[in-house]
Amino acid sequence: MHGVDSYILIMVVIGLAALGMAWMPAFSKRFGISYAIVYLALGVLVYLAFGRLLPLPDPISKNTSTLRLTELAVIISLMGTGLKIDRKFSFRTWRVPLLLISATMILCIAVTTATAYYLLDFGLPAAVLLGAALAPTDPVLASDVQVGPPGQGDRTRVNFALTAEAGMNDGAAFPFTWLAVALGTSQIARHGWGPWLLNDLLYKIVAGVAAGFLLGRLLGYIFFRIPEAVRGLQIRDGFVALSATLLVYGLTEVIHGYGFIAVFIAALTIRNYERNHEIHTLLHEFTDQIERILVAIVLLLLGGSLVTGLLDKLTWPLALFALAFIFIVRPLTCMLSLAGSGLKLKEKVVIGFFGIKGIGSFYYIAFALQQTFYPENEELWALCGFAVLISIIIHGLTATPVMKRLEAEMGVQKPVEVKEGRA
Repeated sequence: MHGVDSYILIMVVIGLAALGMAWMPAFSKRFGISYAIVYLALGVLVYLAFGRLLPLPDPISKNTSTLRLTELAVIISLMGTGLKIDRKFSFRTWRVPLLLISATMILCIAVTTATAYYLLDFGLPAAVLLGAALAPTDPVLASDVQVGPPGQGDRTRVNFALTAEAGMNDGAAFPFTWLAVALGTSQIARHGWGPWLLNDLLYKIVAGVAAGFLLGRLLGYIFFRIPEAVRGLQIRDGFVALSATLLVYGLTEVIHGYGFIAVFIAALTIRNYERNHEIHTLLHEFTDQIERILVAIVLLLLGGSLVTGLLDKLTWPLALFALAFIFIVRPLTCMLSLAGSGLKLKEKVVIGFFGIKGIGSFYYIAFALQQTFYPENEELWALCGFAVLISIIIHGLTATPVMKRLEAEMGVQKPVEVKEGRA
């Protein structure tokens, strides 16, 4: 490879990765293996072969780049996740995912914080950050256990619960990331708990929900009502989904609300504005395509980071805790939270097991490290990197066969007919 310009090599690698993504959904369906495993392995091989010619995938030294890339991947995924949920919101029908983003998530954060602080010798700020980063189910890498495209129904209660949880809990974990920042910068010690409770917990959540709903209604009017009133203004391009994502996220962040929450709420609002319109499929298909390209890039970099130092600070205690979190903490806290949910035991077990970790965890660590310094930053990256690695392998190998068997036993809901234009 002597004389090959690194920029040209980067273009070739990204081009091949993006091209391969065109066949990955069919590959995963046929062989029952998540494409995340394939691209993670490809990243390892590419960096072993051409690592000297490629950018060093070091999230610590390139924290800003890591933050922005993971941020974009998550918000695109959140829009796609919201657009494919057919079930209208009510506290009764959404009871299970609401329990998952409240009781399950808080229990996971509490157990992780206590373990990291008392057993792993983390400082309290880093322990809280670890809990906030590991608790959410990732919307990006959890597509194999989620509902299908718009109009195909929930498949099973498990699919719906995991999809809705993945859509909501990235935003729901943000207050605890800010808590880790407040502890790390001594804001709690100086000003007490009031600012965190009023601003980071209450205001930013309310602002995110309100902005998402209002902007979702406005976009719904633009997408559906204006084309009805003015001939020739029908939307035929799926890229407006990306436009909506960036607009909602940006405007919500301007008013200091949680953009993650707003994007998901906006997607749900658009989905319910004109439920049987064909444009929902168009919007979802475009977000899915963009998401897969971004995921390909992130997974290649993650694979490269595994062989260039990401796990250098991984110790046996850190590795054992990562395994314990995936196989014990998440499942048990989930079982406790869903004790009175009305779900069958098998459904609770599957929901608990598929608390998939991924790109969202990397975003939270990068975000917190952008705000302040944590002495355990290398250990945080190593532990989360290992947890995501294990999750990609274990969940990537089991998601398709487990969900197929569950759907066969529980029954799959019939798809909703999608009509041309208005219902």
